[in-house]
Amino acid sequence: MENFEYGNPTQIVFGRGRVKEIGELAIQYGKRALVVTGAKGGASDKPYFLIEQSLKEAGIEFRRFDGVRPNPTTEQVTRGADLAREFKADVVIGLGGGSAMDTAKAIAVEATHPKTAWEYNCHTDGPTEMTLPIIAVGTTAGTGSQVTPCAVITKTETKDKSAIWNRNIYPKVALVDPQLTDSMPPAVTAQTGFDAFCHNFEAYLSVNTNPLAETMALEAIRLITEFLPRVVIDGNDLEARDQMAWADTLGGLTNATAGVTLPHGLGMQIGGHCPHVTHGQALAVIYPQFTRYTRESAVKKFAVVGRIMNPDLEEKSDEEASCGCCEAIDFMLKKIGLWISMNDLNISDEELKEIADCGQVLGDYANNPRVATIPEMLEILKACRIRTE
Repeated sequence: MENFEYGNPTQIVFGRGRVKEIGELAIQYGKRALVVTGAKGGASDKPYFLIEQSLKEAGIEFRRFDGVRPNPTTEQVTRGADLAREFKADVVIGLGGGSAMDTAKAIAVEATHPKTAWEYNCHTDGPTEMTLPIIAVGTTAGTGSQVTPCAVITKTETKDKSAIWNRNIYPKVALVDPQLTDSMPPAVTAQTGFDAFCHNFEAYLSVNTNPLAETMALEAIRLITEFLPRVVIDGNDLEARDQMAWADTLGGLTNATAGVTLPHGLGMQIGGHCPHVTHGQALAVIYPQFTRYTRESAVKKFAVVGRIMNPDLEEKSDEEASCGCCEAIDFMLKKIGLWISMNDLNISDEELKEIADCGQVLGDYANNPRVATIPEMLEILKACRIRTE
């Protein structure tokens, strides 16, 4: 066994109804909280009111920044950081999906540093310990952002989607309350749930993985295989909601230590160039071609996952089971309504070329068992133009 290290400083508070504890958790970090959410009148309103009540009971003053939109931009972050400084916030609470939690992390950086959050991205030395404390409260089950040192943002004028990746933006607390995911519609459930699958599958494949990450990833893959199709069909299946919230958290923990691979590198660029495409859709459209591209370089690992996803592969050879893994992932995408093509997403050939040209901007591609060149990335993307049954 190779030497490895694992560490995650985030306190995980998990369980139904625990959102009511946010006040007593936040008071550890100060008495003035900025709560970062999506637009008023949206899905974050109900959990926001629960948080509002708990903060009041704890004697915490608070302001709401409701400027988060999918694929958050540097402009959104700056508006939130300006409010945090004006309000003199002691702590930033991110409430929502990955976009809200990532925006909260970036706000916590920009509010306390001389430059914009973008100027502390993964191509730099990153932000300092001056970053405001962050509490992450997820309302989806997929991004894992509540336990990662990552905040993804887009620089609009250059269509450049990048990330801050630094231990100083690990949330102090991840409050994982599955109850907050109960109202997710099927499409959001599917897209965020598939993102959780990808975090774990890619962390398992990553050349930077380790035995602990592999153990967590395989458990999450088992849970997602069983419970994601169930909860997409029946959003009132509370057992499935709970298990997906846990699989999502595992995906954040595996991603934080092992990283992700080629689909996330390309998927992030799709989001940067085509902001109408959600992150889950960007991953789903790539995956059938990605699995075929990568399989021969990781036959054993594909076989292990194939046997988890399809018990009929148990007695098959590694070669057969690895091919079966690709088919099992296809089958899951079809079951959850994400068997989609570039045509379905209205992505042009010119945009595909731009996406491929940026495919090595982030280092995720280098974690893949088979490292793709930019021409190969373009071929993968082009092969996703049409999806046959």
